[in-house]
Amino acid sequence: MEVILIKNVDKLGYANEVVTVKPGYGRNFLIPQGYAILATPGAKKAHAEMVRQMAHKETKLQAEAQAVAEKLAASNVSIATKAGENGKIYGSINTVQLADALNKAGFSIDRKSLKIKDEPIRELGTFTAEANLFKGVKQSFEFDVVAE
Repeated sequence: MEVILIKNVDKLGYANEVVTVKPGYGRNFLIPQGYAILATPGAKKAHAEMVRQMAHKETKLQAEAQAVAEKLAASNVSIATKAGENGKIYGSINTVQLADALNKAGFSIDRKSLKIKDEPIRELGTFTAEANLFKGVKQSFEFDVVAE
Protein backbone atom coordinates (compact mmCIF):
# COMPACT_ATOMS: atom_id res chain seq x y z
CA MET A 1 0.00 0.00 0.00
CA GLU A 2 1.42 3.39 -0.96
CA VAL A 3 0.79 6.46 1.17
CA ILE A 4 1.94 10.07 1.02
CA LEU A 5 3.34 11.21 4.37
CA ILE A 6 1.95 14.47 5.71
CA LYS A 7 4.21 14.59 8.77
CA ASN A 8 7.64 13.16 9.58
CA VAL A 9 7.33 9.61 10.89
CA ASP A 10 10.29 8.20 12.80
CA LYS A 11 11.95 5.25 11.05
CA LEU A 12 9.59 5.55 8.06
CA GLY A 13 10.17 8.81 6.23
CA TYR A 14 9.84 12.54 6.05
CA ALA A 15 6.86 14.70 5.13
CA ASN A 16 5.87 14.76 1.44
CA GLU A 17 7.47 11.39 0.66
CA VAL A 18 5.62 8.53 -1.01
CA VAL A 19 6.33 5.33 0.93
CA THR A 20 5.11 1.76 0.76
CA VAL A 21 3.74 0.33 4.00
CA LYS A 22 1.75 -2.71 5.01
CA PRO A 23 -2.00 -2.17 4.51
CA GLY A 24 -2.90 -2.53 8.19
CA TYR A 25 -0.28 0.00 9.30
CA GLY A 26 -1.52 2.49 6.72
CA ARG A 27 -5.27 2.04 7.28
CA ASN A 28 -5.23 1.59 11.04
CA PHE A 29 -2.51 4.02 12.16
CA LEU A 30 -1.03 6.41 9.61
CA ILE A 31 -4.21 7.61 7.90
CA PRO A 32 -6.46 7.92 11.02
CA GLN A 33 -3.73 9.70 13.01
CA GLY A 34 -3.24 12.24 10.21
CA TYR A 35 0.33 11.18 9.40
CA ALA A 36 -0.45 10.16 5.81
CA ILE A 37 -3.00 10.09 3.01
CA LEU A 38 -3.70 7.32 0.53
CA ALA A 39 -1.57 7.63 -2.64
CA THR A 40 -4.27 7.55 -5.32
CA PRO A 41 -3.36 8.59 -8.89
CA GLY A 42 -4.97 12.01 -8.37
CA ALA A 43 -3.21 12.51 -5.05
CA LYS A 44 0.12 11.49 -6.63
CA LYS A 45 -0.35 14.05 -9.41
CA ALA A 46 -1.15 16.84 -6.93
CA HIS A 47 1.75 15.70 -4.76
CA ALA A 48 4.18 15.85 -7.71
CA GLU A 49 3.15 19.44 -8.43
CA MET A 50 3.51 20.43 -4.79
CA VAL A 51 6.95 18.79 -4.54
CA ARG A 52 8.08 20.63 -7.67
CA GLN A 53 7.07 23.95 -6.12
CA MET A 54 8.67 23.14 -2.77
CA ALA A 55 12.03 22.04 -4.20
CA HIS A 56 13.61 25.48 -4.04
CA LYS A 57 12.19 26.10 -0.56
CA GLU A 58 13.85 22.91 0.71
CA THR A 59 17.32 24.07 -0.36
CA LYS A 60 16.80 27.26 1.65
CA LEU A 61 15.56 25.31 4.70
CA GLN A 62 18.49 22.90 4.45
CA ALA A 63 20.95 25.80 4.39
CA GLU A 64 19.27 27.27 7.49
CA ALA A 65 19.39 23.89 9.24
CA GLN A 66 23.09 23.59 8.41
CA ALA A 67 23.72 27.02 9.93
CA VAL A 68 21.83 26.00 13.08
CA ALA A 69 23.88 22.78 13.20
CA GLU A 70 27.14 24.72 13.10
CA LYS A 71 25.97 27.04 15.90
CA LEU A 72 24.79 24.04 17.92
CA ALA A 73 28.15 22.30 17.62
CA ALA A 74 29.93 25.41 18.90
CA SER A 75 27.50 26.12 21.74
CA ASN A 76 27.84 25.12 25.36
CA VAL A 77 24.51 23.96 26.79
CA SER A 78 24.16 23.13 30.46
CA ILE A 79 21.26 21.74 32.45
CA ALA A 80 21.09 22.63 36.14
CA THR A 81 19.42 20.09 38.40
CA LYS A 82 19.33 19.08 42.02
CA ALA A 83 21.99 16.56 42.95
CA GLY A 84 23.24 14.71 45.99
CA GLU A 85 26.72 14.90 47.43
CA ASN A 86 28.04 11.92 45.47
CA GLY A 87 27.07 13.30 42.03
CA LYS A 88 23.80 11.42 41.63
CA ILE A 89 20.90 13.59 40.55
CA TYR A 90 17.36 13.38 41.80
CA GLY A 91 15.27 11.97 38.97
CA SER A 92 16.78 11.84 35.50
CA ILE A 93 17.56 14.06 32.52
CA ASN A 94 15.78 13.27 29.27
CA THR A 95 14.98 15.02 25.99
CA VAL A 96 12.32 17.24 27.59
CA GLN A 97 14.85 18.95 29.87
CA LEU A 98 17.40 19.08 27.03
CA ALA A 99 14.88 20.76 24.71
CA ASP A 100 14.06 23.32 27.42
CA ALA A 101 17.77 24.09 27.91
CA LEU A 102 18.25 24.46 24.15
CA ASN A 103 15.26 26.82 23.95
CA LYS A 104 16.79 28.97 26.70
CA ALA A 105 20.07 28.98 24.73
CA GLY A 106 18.25 30.30 21.65
CA PHE A 107 17.64 27.12 19.64
CA SER A 108 14.09 26.13 18.76
CA ILE A 109 14.52 22.37 18.44
CA ASP A 110 11.65 19.99 19.10
CA ARG A 111 12.27 17.32 21.74
CA LYS A 112 11.18 14.60 19.33
CA SER A 113 14.13 15.35 17.08
CA LEU A 114 16.63 14.95 19.94
CA LYS A 115 18.29 11.68 20.91
CA ILE A 116 20.49 11.35 23.99
CA LYS A 117 23.12 8.63 23.60
CA ASP A 118 23.18 7.45 27.24
CA GLU A 119 19.55 8.10 28.18
CA PRO A 120 18.38 8.26 30.92
CA ILE A 121 21.02 10.39 32.62
CA ARG A 122 21.16 10.03 36.39
CA GLU A 123 24.49 11.63 37.28
CA LEU A 124 26.41 14.87 36.78
CA GLY A 125 28.83 15.20 33.88
CA THR A 126 29.18 15.82 30.16
CA PHE A 127 27.04 13.83 27.75
CA THR A 128 26.44 13.59 24.00
CA ALA A 129 23.18 14.06 22.13
CA GLU A 130 22.16 14.20 18.49
CA ALA A 131 19.70 16.60 16.88
CA ASN A 132 17.91 15.70 13.64
CA LEU A 133 17.42 19.19 12.22
CA PHE A 134 16.36 18.45 8.63
CA LYS A 135 16.60 15.74 5.99
CA GLY A 136 20.22 14.64 6.08
CA VAL A 137 21.24 17.32 8.60
CA LYS A 138 22.08 15.70 11.91
CA GLN A 139 24.37 17.26 14.46
CA SER A 140 25.98 15.68 17.50
CA PHE A 141 26.69 18.01 20.39
CA GLU A 142 27.76 17.84 24.01
CA PHE A 143 25.89 19.20 26.99
CA ASP A 144 26.71 19.44 30.67
CA VAL A 145 24.58 18.37 33.61
CA VAL A 146 25.53 20.50 36.60
CA ALA A 147 24.27 20.78 40.18
CA GLU A 148 22.12 23.77 41.12
